[in-house]
Amino acid sequence: MKTPFFTVFACLLIRLCLAQPIRYEMSFPNAIHHEAQITLTVSQLPKQPAVFRMSRSSPGRYATHEFGKNVYDVKAVDEQNQPLVINRTDGDVYTVPNHKGTVKVSYTIYGNYPDGTYMGIDPKSIHLNMPATFMWIKGFDQRPIEVKFNLPSENIGVVATQLVPAADRYTFTAPGLQYFMDSPVKIGQLNVKEWKRTNTDGQPITFRVALEAAVADSTADGFAQKIARIVDQAKAVYGEFPAYDYGNYTFLASLNPYVRGDGMEHRNSTMIAVPIAFTGPERVLGVFAHEFFHCWNVERIRPKTLEPFNFEKSNMSYELWFAEGFTQYYGELLLVRAGFTPVDMYTNTLTSIVSGKQLTPGGTYYSPIDASCHAVFVDAGVSVDRANYVNMFTSYYTYGAAVALALDLELRQRNLSLDTYMQALWKRFGKPEQPYTVDGLQTVLAGLTSPDFARSFFSKYIYGHQPIDYASLLTKAGLTIKKAQEGHAWLGNVRYSESDNGLQIMTNTVRETPIYQAGLDVDDIITAIDGQSVLKISDMQSILGQHKPGDTIRVTYMHRGESRTAPIALIENPAISVQLYEKAGLSLTPEMQSFRDNWLKAKAVK
Repeated sequence: MKTPFFTVFACLLIRLCLAQPIRYEMSFPNAIHHEAQITLTVSQLPKQPAVFRMSRSSPGRYATHEFGKNVYDVKAVDEQNQPLVINRTDGDVYTVPNHKGTVKVSYTIYGNYPDGTYMGIDPKSIHLNMPATFMWIKGFDQRPIEVKFNLPSENIGVVATQLVPAADRYTFTAPGLQYFMDSPVKIGQLNVKEWKRTNTDGQPITFRVALEAAVADSTADGFAQKIARIVDQAKAVYGEFPAYDYGNYTFLASLNPYVRGDGMEHRNSTMIAVPIAFTGPERVLGVFAHEFFHCWNVERIRPKTLEPFNFEKSNMSYELWFAEGFTQYYGELLLVRAGFTPVDMYTNTLTSIVSGKQLTPGGTYYSPIDASCHAVFVDAGVSVDRANYVNMFTSYYTYGAAVALALDLELRQRNLSLDTYMQALWKRFGKPEQPYTVDGLQTVLAGLTSPDFARSFFSKYIYGHQPIDYASLLTKAGLTIKKAQEGHAWLGNVRYSESDNGLQIMTNTVRETPIYQAGLDVDDIITAIDGQSVLKISDMQSILGQHKPGDTIRVTYMHRGESRTAPIALIENPAISVQLYEKAGLSLTPEMQSFRDNWLKAKAVK
């Protein structure tokens, strides 16, 4: 008999609604040696091979990280705990070819690298990034997930996570795989500080800092208050907070010598690890500002190239100059607006941003899109061979920040600002959670300004790599660009190693620099300059100090055991310094001061 379509559909819908959650249980019988035991139970499986795997990439990362290397002792049983055949079909893939609908996979995992990507296990501190920890079953991404933690006796048991608490104190849930993998967990001796805010729609929000640091309670209070100031300044950029899925946002903050340095954004939380003996907050506030800004830009204003995130491979995106670079720009800017970075110190940040665009081959010869595409190799990706990054890559963080600075100053001359642009992008892409493309970013800019302006800006500085006239742009705010080493002879920025034979070049020489044009490169050993022996870096500095730009020196060096001599025409050191007009002895006009204040002064006042 032919079953009516609506009957089939209803049956499928009921079956989906009644689907049992995927259940994890994690125990720590050997935590002192950084091991955990994990059991993954999946039921209501169709009669086909069940494929389980570890992730190869992690949300917020773009390269691969091979988490499967830390998994061993993998076993599978059925509902009656009878052994099932499980085959390792790839380095991080395991297949159960036959089963009766329920499969329990158990394994041991090792973790001793607590940062924003990997995981760390210690009896007193459980530090979990989910892709590095939990195997998952392919094809069931929409199933709800439940995870239960059975903690070591030494663990105090304070939990911080964006996962949803269940009835059991140590059981949590997630609506599906994407959310689960995006939800780090920290369990241990955490000092949790909270504050409340009300969003523009009247909905309350609870912010938390879960601090793992050896500090007094009063210090933790003061630190949380500083983070709250950053939170308020970030909200002022967009005009509202995101609608956090469960009304909470959590900073998982490990500030102690036992973690590895990293910061990683997530939808309703961030995992921040800084390996310091925490004595004061100022040196770490930048990472908090950057990662929090991501809860708009990346987590909701999201590139189409990253949606959905693929845990099985690297994730290339054309838009990281915007996703990471504009966030980098705002991370530093928020510290100024919140009062943590004085304006005269912010000039150091501006110097770095401008130099990254104007004085590096990556910023001179390649576009921000080119830089973004290279993230699959440079974003903590691991390789053993040498690369030529110094001559073809500038970080999309720095490059994007340089573009953001230029666009902000350009827009401010049109009675707009980068804040205005970010608000428009939030309304178009972020709030409705519609992923964007590079063309979409240009379209929104065209709506704010004009199609001609947007087309020209993107053609020159996003798809292209034309130089940016920062001197004119910064002048509006009473900032000037000075030569940092005026009159100093220079042959190129090179790192050397001192030896009894001379100075060995340890890094690739940089294109267009005198030493590069003379033909010297990594591993060559400079033995003499103008006949004078050089065994120490101070020897070279002393000789260069006796010359001026335009002079030619003769450098003797060893290349693969062969002695060579080459003339090097010295030039002036191109290093720059962004300075306040008043510090540079220039006259600051009221118009300049007003422009600067509108740019850098606090936008949220409580």
